[in-house]
Amino acid sequence: MPRLPLIAGVLVVVLGIIGSLSVYTVHQAEQALVLQFGAPQRVVQDAGLHFKVPVFENVEKFDRRVLDFDAEAEEVPTRDQKQLVVDAFARYRIVDPLLFFQTVNNIFGMEQRLGNIINANLRAVFGDVTLATLLTPERANLMNVIAQRVNEEGKPFGINVIDVRIKRVDLPQENSQAIFSRMQTQREQEARKIRAEGEKEARRIRADADKQRTIIEADARKQREILRGEGDSEAQRIYNEAYGQDQEFFDFWVSMEALQQGLGGESTSYVGPPDGDFFRFFGDISGGGRSLIE
Repeated sequence: MPRLPLIAGVLVVVLGIIGSLSVYTVHQAEQALVLQFGAPQRVVQDAGLHFKVPVFENVEKFDRRVLDFDAEAEEVPTRDQKQLVVDAFARYRIVDPLLFFQTVNNIFGMEQRLGNIINANLRAVFGDVTLATLLTPERANLMNVIAQRVNEEGKPFGINVIDVRIKRVDLPQENSQAIFSRMQTQREQEARKIRAEGEKEARRIRADADKQRTIIEADARKQREILRGEGDSEAQRIYNEAYGQDQEFFDFWVSMEALQQGLGGESTSYVGPPDGDFFRFFGDISGGGRSLIE
């Protein structure tokens, strides 16, 4: 009799262990694959408590949420032979746990395959366009094409690739310096061209200014000669009118002007007899000698 409680206790413990090995739970963010000695038996998509054959069956669980995959940066050539370092990432979901397990077994195996698929499609699509095209909004359309291709190639692995995007595109270090040098040379050539065109335009403007100056100066000289001729004519007319009004006074005035011009300056001295036309008004107010204007 004392052995019956002990046996009952052992049975309870054994049944408890067997019971714990017979049940498993699936979270709402998970999906499960039941295996029997490594062979797939069934897929469990419903969340909650489920049963399995203890010892003989085990459960592999897979995330049913959207997963992020950050691919390794790879060098990708463009159609114009420019090497780019492309850093891409993808977002995918496991939609067929059985196919996923049979082909890649786990997340690590899937991401290795996915990295190769993304890299191959980046090379295929970017290899058909130039670097200049990748710097335009057209790149978004190219990424959609890449995402569609990667999704098609991912279906045999039981996944659905939702999106593929690029985080960063850089030039390799050795190419960056070469492209910088080429850009610098192009800018220097453009600067020399602009300076040459500026010099040409400056010479044209200076030549046109010189031409305009010559024309203006010629017109000014012409106008000056015209005005001078008109002035001389007017002066002569005034002289003639004045001479006609008082000939004796005009003769006296002309003699004084000639004397002032002939003996001008503080250091000028006259040595000689006070006779001649310059002095004919000194002894005779009427100027009784020969007139200077005769």
